[in-house]
This record gives sequence, structure tokens and C-alpha cells, in this order.
Amino acid sequence: MEIGQILLKRGLLDARQLETVRNAQTNGQRLDEVAVQLGLVSEEQALRALAEEVGLEYVDLAECEIDLSLLRTFPQRYIHREMLFPVRQCNGTLVVATSDPFNLYPLDELSSATGLTVVPVLASRAEISRLIKTHLGVGSETIEGLLAQADDERVELLQEIEDDGSELSEMAKEPSVIRLVNEILLEAIQTRASDVHIEPQQSGLMIRYRIDGVLHPQPVPPEISRFQNAIISRLKIMSRLNIAERRLPQDGRIELKVGGREVDVRVSVIPMIHGEGVVLRLLDKGGMDFNLRKLGMEDDLYETFHELIQLPHGIILVTGPTGSGKSTTLYSSLLEIRSGQTKIITTEDPVEYQLEGINQIQVHPKIGLTFGTTLRHILRHDPDIILVGEIRDLETAENAIQAALTGHLVFSTLHTNDAAGAYTRLIDMGVEPFLVSSTVEAVMAQRLVRTLCKHCKQPYVPKPGEVPRDFPIEQVSAERPIYKAVGCRECRNVGYFGRVGIFELLVTTERIRQLAHDRASSWTIAHAALEEGMRTLREDGWLKVLSGRTTIDEVARVTKANVLTMSGQRALTEQLGRKT
Repeated sequence: MEIGQILLKRGLLDARQLETVRNAQTNGQRLDEVAVQLGLVSEEQALRALAEEVGLEYVDLAECEIDLSLLRTFPQRYIHREMLFPVRQCNGTLVVATSDPFNLYPLDELSSATGLTVVPVLASRAEISRLIKTHLGVGSETIEGLLAQADDERVELLQEIEDDGSELSEMAKEPSVIRLVNEILLEAIQTRASDVHIEPQQSGLMIRYRIDGVLHPQPVPPEISRFQNAIISRLKIMSRLNIAERRLPQDGRIELKVGGREVDVRVSVIPMIHGEGVVLRLLDKGGMDFNLRKLGMEDDLYETFHELIQLPHGIILVTGPTGSGKSTTLYSSLLEIRSGQTKIITTEDPVEYQLEGINQIQVHPKIGLTFGTTLRHILRHDPDIILVGEIRDLETAENAIQAALTGHLVFSTLHTNDAAGAYTRLIDMGVEPFLVSSTVEAVMAQRLVRTLCKHCKQPYVPKPGEVPRDFPIEQVSAERPIYKAVGCRECRNVGYFGRVGIFELLVTTERIRQLAHDRASSWTIAHAALEEGMRTLREDGWLKVLSGRTTIDEVARVTKANVLTMSGQRALTEQLGRKT
């Protein structure tokens, strides 16, 4: 029976859906694969239906016990070329997982090559691919030179690359090297990695992906170390860097299109003891949603911040370390207040995302186009709102303050550990305290914590010794439990999927202005803000623990324990009471 008829017979598709799938079918694709791509049926449903029809067993490889010792003797060309994976062997019979029940020739060929009776079982292609990457390493198929050419076409360079004709350049143009680099980039994008770390070690090349803020080492075959120089040269060529320069750090950029989505890759190369280390920052332009409400702010904080970003003038600062989501918060703020009646100009280094209706400037320090100089010229373009990528020095700080004093609303970022530290940081730069106190309207510190996987998180009531002392454990009970990370197939056995922000918003009240004017310490300013009801990063994180969005471990990982004042504790208790 034809595949479409099988799906129709099993009730997975109706006649109209079947017609839609057939119209979308191209390039010899299996009809069930097209139906899965269109979202009309899940891969598991389709494969189970096919398995029952052709008399094969369907197996869930995530739950199945697999004899990994078979990989030592199993011909790898069948794994990479035909997507066959050995499951178990018993009494001259080899059980092999496949996602294609109609491709029988490679099974016969495998039987001849091994001298065993091959019994196929059906399994998800994604699960087979996951096993290959987990146990044979990222890029293992490339080393064998067996990755299909069609896969290469999924990574498309949006800019021409230059070739200097050198030996390194020729090595980087080898098809196997190109496929290997493409496979590393594809795997990173598919796993939602924000950064790729390619690190030469004495024992060989290490590849790590930063997923949801945490580095995950990737299994790679030992042979990949032979390609170390070729991989780095290929990345240098793609990012228009000097491949002959191996003594100095270099920065570049790659523009890619992957599966129809544009991805911007920032490349940093630094010479190290065992070779050049490379870090790739991946900016998925199609995967970002700049929505202030979706960042994770509690309702009361969102309302306060929403009022602040509509002020006619002043400075609003967002602080935090690199990778804490500051740019996302600022972009979301700009889009929240963007309108046809306001002119918004940004000066950034680099411009990470292009926003419709907003005028963005890329600074170039090497030619003198710095934050400070662009700010002076921006004012001549009659803006209403200005975004400065980062206040790094006195010149930029003074120009930002001058813009605020002349009736502009200025957004910027600053590298401090908490909100209160922003006032003292500006004063330490050389800005007069009375200017800081009169222009800074609010400072928001933020961090990102991983959110629990909704498919596997489990409720539990921790014991007192398992919780940091500054967390009010008495608020947790069997009726109101908190959750812990477990791990499942959906989250790649990590227990977390995605991230959410935790925030500390310090509004510059009259008391805070006076303290900043008097050069008070950041501790004094923080203490005063707590008494006025400010919620710290740690407290905001605890609210997200109680709501089941993250875990105690995550909050403890990104925030420092603090001794709360009695009024600060009361404010938290009142907040929790309102949410209850």
C-alpha cells in the first residue's frame, strides 16, 4: 500500500490533507516526511503507522538499551551514509535502527559485509542523529567524507569570500573541511547555542557550545585534531580575516543563511599556547522576539519600568555582565515606545540586530567614530530618544548626560554587579556627582537564569539544609512546592530549556538623588533602596523559583547572597502575599 493510503487508512490524514501533502512533495521526498514537515502528523505517529503496516517494530531509542560496543566493528559508512545505527546483536542476528522502512538495499549490503542476519527496527531520524553525534562526535561523518552534498547547501554564505592562494587557503577549501565547519555551525544553531568555543588543548581540539548560558562540551572524534589549522583557516576566510596572521588577536564577522533564517556570527580569534582559540557568537536574527512583557518581569516591576521608559528626558541604565540580556532589554524597550511621532537613534558596537523604524549607527573606534563622537553629532539630527551601546569612558558619560540635560531620553548599559553600583561607577569615571543625581532616573540590574523544562520538572519540598540561608524556605510547603530539574529527551537531558530574566530596578527617588549627590557608597544607596521597597536580583529570582519557572540552584548560580534589611524582607513577604 502506498504511504499516503497508509496514513489515510490509519486516520492520521484526511483526504484534503493528503492532497496538500502531495502538492508539497518535491525532490523524491517520502510523503510521510512532507506531512511531518507541514506539521500535520508527528514523526512518531507516521513511523508507528508504517511499522505496523510493513510488519516492523518501532522503538524509542531514548528508552531502548543500546549495545555501544557494536560501534567498534560496525562499518561507519552505513551510519553516516544510510543513517543506520546498531542496537543489539544476539545469536548471529544484528538489530539495526533505521528511519526508512522502504530502503532495503543497504540492509542487504550490511548483511553481506558483516555476515549477520540484519533485522531492521524503525526509529526517529532525529533520535538516530542524536545518537550519532553523542557517541561518534560532531563532524564525525565529515571526517569519513560521507556527509551528503545536499546537507552543505543548508549553510549559505551571504558574502563573497576572498582567496589569497596560499597553502593554508587551499587547505581550507577542501570539501571535507568546508563540510566539517558547516556541521559545527549547524549543530550549534540547532541546539540553540549562543556561542561556539573552539579551543586547542594539548590533548587535541575541544569544542564547546554555550546553551542557555552554560558551556556544554561536545563529543568529537580524536581525528578532528588533524583538521585544527584547516578549521581555523576556514573560519578566518569566512570572516575575512588574515589567515597568515597567527600572532595577534583578530575579530571578524560571518553572515549566513541557514534553513532560510539569517544568522550573524561574530568571530574572535586569539593565539594561545597550543594554537589559536576561536569563539563564535551566534545571533539568530529570525529567532529573536523583542517583547518587553516576555522577558520575565513581574507585573509590578513591568508597570514601573514601562512608566520610566516613557519619561521625556533623563538617563535609564541597564547593568550586568556580558551575556546577561542587556541588549535584549534595551531593544525591547525601544520597540515598546517606538512610534511615528518619535525619532530614535542608536549608537552601538556592534549593531547586533537591525530594527525597523529605528536609526542605528555602527561605531568604528579605529577611524575615530566612537560612542562619544557619535553622540555629539546625533544631537544635530533632532532625536527624541537615544540609545548608547555602552558607557565606557568619561567622554561618553559626559555626552550622554549632556543629551539628557537638553531634553532627550537616553538609554545605555554599564558594567556593574548591581543597580546601586551604577551611581558610584559614573562618579568614579569623573562625572560630577550633581550631574549623576540630576540625570539618572533609574538603574536596572539583570541576570539570566535557565527555565525548567516543562516536560520533566518535578515538584519537591527541600529540606532546610538544602536551601541558602537568605531564602525564606518557610514559604515552601507540600501545597506550594517548588520544582527541580530532572532531564528528558525534550531538553536533551539537561532539565532546562530556555532562559528568563531576573531584575533589580532601582528608581532614583529624592533620597537616592541626595545620596548620589553626597558621594555615598553603593552599599548605602542599596540599603536605602531596599528600605524604599526595591527587590534585589536574589529576591526576584526567588519569586521565579516559587512560581515554578526556575530552580534554587540557578538563582544561587547567578546571584550573590545578601543580608536583607527587615523592611526588605517585609517588602518581599508583601509581594508574595499579593501573588498568592
